[in-house]
Amino acid sequence: PFHPHVVAQMIEDVCERHVIGADPFQIERLWRIIYSSGYTQRPDTAILGILSGIEMACWDIIGKEVNKPAYALLGGQVHEKLRSYTYIYPQPEDETDVYRDAELAAKRALAYVAWGFTAVKFDPVSYYSAFDPRQLSLEALDHAENFVKTLREAVGSRADLLFGTHGQMTPSAAIRLAKRLEKYYPLWLEEPTPPDNPIEMAEVARATSIPIATGERLATKYEFAQLLHHRSAAIWQMALGRVGGLLEGKKIASMAEAHYIQIAPHLYCGPIAAAADIQLSTCSPNFLIQESILDWGDFHARILKKPLQWQDGYIIPPTEPGLGVELDEAVVANYPYEGDKLHLEMVENPVGP
Repeated sequence: PFHPHVVAQMIEDVCERHVIGADPFQIERLWRIIYSSGYTQRPDTAILGILSGIEMACWDIIGKEVNKPAYALLGGQVHEKLRSYTYIYPQPEDETDVYRDAELAAKRALAYVAWGFTAVKFDPVSYYSAFDPRQLSLEALDHAENFVKTLREAVGSRADLLFGTHGQMTPSAAIRLAKRLEKYYPLWLEEPTPPDNPIEMAEVARATSIPIATGERLATKYEFAQLLHHRSAAIWQMALGRVGGLLEGKKIASMAEAHYIQIAPHLYCGPIAAAADIQLSTCSPNFLIQESILDWGDFHARILKKPLQWQDGYIIPPTEPGLGVELDEAVVANYPYEGDKLHLEMVENPVGP
């Protein structure tokens, strides 16, 4: 919610107050100190993002000190490889909007399947705004069904379809949409309603056979506990850069495991957060699938000394210690942040036209 330069100052302040001189092996103690450092003892998501980054850095330090991957210290390796999915992304050469053009989206999905992916995600409802949730028009419902039908006919049973909605709908709208889309057997319907109210999301979960997924906007085990209480979702998508870090993510995964809920860690940022996700997924018995930004090539590969390993639709967990990655500081220095915009910033206008 803040300008990147403001966040950088917040990071410096938190580190000066609580991190410099602390023992990185005392993760639980440091976590509680930072979490409770404000007067309200209930930090906002900006501080939780900072706390998450510090916590993950501690695991990297610990792993490098004992020469073990973080997953080896969090229960050990369960999975030799991790099934991955990618969002359907626009390309510079696109002449139409891949999020509105079903034929183009189907062609893109087929290319991903040929690449090795066995699951692709997209938002059939499309654009979202600062004034969601909303009731969907019949035109919007028709568009969503046609979009999904076109993709399912294109990929057949070779790939799962993941509906990556963003809380745009009221419960009744989400139920109407789900009834139309059940016959296409999606792997999940994500954030059908805003995640703030798990009671209303549970209403959708009870009304459809499509598994409900949520969690990318939730923070700490306390908010995930509400999902358990209300039985809101069958798949949890914790974002380690928001939720409180690796150990907090592991606690949440264990809560889910006890209730036969699977995890699919959310990932929509750089390779450091991806590396942390990979550590969690590797050591979690109830892991389902890992979000991937394509195959982690190009820029994401250039800023690491050794790129993340992706092969035929699967991520290969690293054997290197800590988070298993090393930033190439010389390369990163060539890409300083410039600008004053926030990513996906919304005021009154939706993200798209």
